Amino acid sequence: MGAEEDRFHSLIFTYGTLKRGFSNHVLIQDLIATGDATFVAVCRTTAQFPLVCGPYRVPFLINLPGSGHRVSGELYAVSARGLGLMDELEGTSHGHYERLPIEIEEAAGDGERRRWVEAYFAHSSYAAELWRKSGERGYSTYSEKEATGYVKRKDRPQNLSFLEQIRLFVASS
Repeated sequence: MGAEEDRFHSLIFTYGTLKRGFSNHVLIQDLIATGDATFVAVCRTTAQFPLVCGPYRVPFLINLPGSGHRVSGELYAVSARGLGLMDELEGTSHGHYERLPIEIEEAAGDGERRRWVEAYFAHSSYAAELWRKSGERGYSTYSEKEATGYVKRKDRPQNLSFLEQIRLFVASS
């Protein structure tokens, strides 16, 4: 990590709603404002991974390297506090997502720079079913097109947990 990044705790690859221009980027903006995050680079995964949309057009990266596409996203350096807030948003303690290592490649002035960072993957308890539900077809990027129909958490049914909503989604025909 560079000198600027040294004060940060983790490097996080974002591929969905945390990216600039999407609904949850407000969290990253807040973290940048408090000094708990900084933008590092636009990047993509070195390996292919499935990127699919689940219920409410929520994006999920699935930990099946070699399937899907090389996925584009953004890399952020975050503090321990920032990482805690991101984990809370991603529901890591509730089994929504799990934060795992991933190798990314960023375009640098002198070519490509590869490094290991972390990303939020669909939890392994439902990831394979989500991939099957998508017809084993994914996206290389979560763009405005894929985000069309995205429903913010506050606007989703409150009588079911997000895991219940995912299970209903993968079980539907």
